[in-house]
Amino acid sequence: MASRLLGFARDVLIAALLGAGPVADAFFVANRLPNLFRRLFGEGAFNAAFVPAFSGLLASEGLGPAQRFAEQAAAVMAFWLVGLTIAAEIFMPQVMAVLAPGFADMPDKFQLAVDLSRIAFPYMPLICLTALLSGVLNGLNKFAAAAAAPVLYNITSIAFMIGLIGLVPTTGHALAYGVSVSGVFQLGLVAWAVRRAGMKLHLPRPRLTPEMKVLLRRMGPGLLGAGVTQLNLSVDVIIGSLLPPGTVAVLYYADRINQLPLGVIGAAVGTALLPTLSRQVHGAKPEEAVATLNRAIEYALVLTLPAALALLVTSQPIISVLFGRGAFDPAHVAKAAEALSAYAIGLPAFVMVKVIIPAFFARGDTATPVKTGMAAVGVNLALNVAFMGPLQHLGPALASSIAAWGNIAALLWVLHRRGHFARDALLSRRVPRMVAASAIMGLVLWLLEDDVYAPLAAHGGLRWLGLGVLVGGGLAAYGVAGQVLGAFDVRDILGRLARRRRPPAIQA
Repeated sequence: MASRLLGFARDVLIAALLGAGPVADAFFVANRLPNLFRRLFGEGAFNAAFVPAFSGLLASEGLGPAQRFAEQAAAVMAFWLVGLTIAAEIFMPQVMAVLAPGFADMPDKFQLAVDLSRIAFPYMPLICLTALLSGVLNGLNKFAAAAAAPVLYNITSIAFMIGLIGLVPTTGHALAYGVSVSGVFQLGLVAWAVRRAGMKLHLPRPRLTPEMKVLLRRMGPGLLGAGVTQLNLSVDVIIGSLLPPGTVAVLYYADRINQLPLGVIGAAVGTALLPTLSRQVHGAKPEEAVATLNRAIEYALVLTLPAALALLVTSQPIISVLFGRGAFDPAHVAKAAEALSAYAIGLPAFVMVKVIIPAFFARGDTATPVKTGMAAVGVNLALNVAFMGPLQHLGPALASSIAAWGNIAALLWVLHRRGHFARDALLSRRVPRMVAASAIMGLVLWLLEDDVYAPLAAHGGLRWLGLGVLVGGGLAAYGVAGQVLGAFDVRDILGRLARRRRPPAIQA
């Protein structure tokens, strides 16, 4: 949450300084490239294959074999990522021609995107190694440092954006330098945390041992399976570059709001779920694994369903208050709000992908998410092409949402057919009540927007107060409605948190 809030502060500065102009478009494309590889190689495919293997070794053979496995994996990953980085720096114009083909008609904008990408791309190997060490920490049931690392990304970006003004050609250059330097800080933080956890990792000579070959084989299909959302968003960038100038930036700002619940809820549940499911599957406890998946889905939906409806109803106030200043004019606000509404339709599906895919990875199945994921990418691309003419900036966001729902339906169907998932009575009873409580919250937000927010926003300086009323009113409405309807039990949640904090009893 701290990372997301700092990320908003960073994006508010970017919107005020760059708006949705050509420098903003160029930077967002440049920033997308290393982050795409981070999601695919680091958080996605590599961790999907690495965390179950590391957790299994830790449980069955102890700390020593698990540490050697982590060291070998880090050496192989570093070797290949450095080579990939060198290749990308050399062939960046060709890469940019694929990622942003619409920039080719604007030589200055295209060259700026190439230059910024070359500055930012060294972030990729640094953050992928950070993701590996985060996987080690997760396998050791240590989550705080890995979750806090992105805070350094936002702090560094803000510092460079402010500190380098006038020292580099554009604010986009300052941001790109901040991206790369933040990778050094994040890697240093998780390396320190791993050492504190009792695992002193060293980087040996990279060798393709039998264990590494198995890891790479499992990683291969996961490159696509775990990164479907990112591939879909990359399709959005490609299509956005072909639309009117500023579309890439508008989609970025809308997606950043959508990423708050996705990052906080989806990433948190998915990160904690994978090692837990891996232990239960390897421990021959299939019933516990099914029950764990039910609870993970319940926890995700109880927060994601109201978040999606809230973003859908209040998209204009949110975009206006957060970004509507400086170079980000009312026309940009209106377009970004419309795109946010389209992304919000798919928010529950985006989150559920992060929750459901670990059920496959924990069983060593990285192939099935590839099949459903590539089908989703195909649907997204086809819908983007169909929507880009009539819907313009709305097309990429709506296409991604529809494709995500199709992906979720396919994944759940496969799990159910294999006997790895069945809705239990508690989930079946609570989901409809979550929907009802969310609908009540949506009605309250709609009334508050007209009767409270609009008059306050008319005074300009009171927009933040108006948004605060919307957020507070929505939270209160959903909390009361959910408790009354039985969508969740606050006492049960507080009881679980209390048990989590209570120190274990000392056995005599």
